[in-house]
Amino acid sequence: MFTGIIEELGTLIASSKEGSGLRLQFRAEKVLSDLKIDDSISVNGVCQTVVGCGTSFFEVISVPETLKKTNFSSLKIGEQVNLERAATLSTRLGGHLVQGHIDGVALTLGIEDLVGNWMFEFELPLQFMRYVIPQGSIAINGVSLTVARIDGSRIGVAIIPHTYENTNFRFLQIGDFVNIELDCIAKMIESLMAKVS
Repeated sequence: MFTGIIEELGTLIASSKEGSGLRLQFRAEKVLSDLKIDDSISVNGVCQTVVGCGTSFFEVISVPETLKKTNFSSLKIGEQVNLERAATLSTRLGGHLVQGHIDGVALTLGIEDLVGNWMFEFELPLQFMRYVIPQGSIAINGVSLTVARIDGSRIGVAIIPHTYENTNFRFLQIGDFVNIELDCIAKMIESLMAKVS
């Protein structure tokens, strides 16, 4: 479980085939302070298990299902990713409950500089929209955000300077794909309602 509050930016430094998946190696600093093999870590919002680590890096293995649902297969060497260690029972829940279970990807459609903050617009798969409400929570590349506006299958999220400077939002360009995790509470409610109706 995560909170969607990014701890640092890591850098992809190696990628190699591992069976039908990919072994990815990331350079990091802060998250390595207590990271160990078998720990969970959020990489661009994707919950991954640490399979190796050193003084300046950690490694994960992404299976085909993860590669199919996320933007991992298009990551390039040198690309920066959002990192967050798993929450503990004493963690402040500054964002919202984020599982690291990506529902799919969305297309970056617009980036508007509003002088001191930014409005990012994304196009989501239409089937996602039943879980999205104005002022509701959504995780984009692992960042806990509030939906500012909705227009059909397009959503807008406002990005404050701190978030812009401390996440990979500042590197996003129109046409990039981002990882989307919908509000898990909304999905649970839908599932429960289906079972009682």
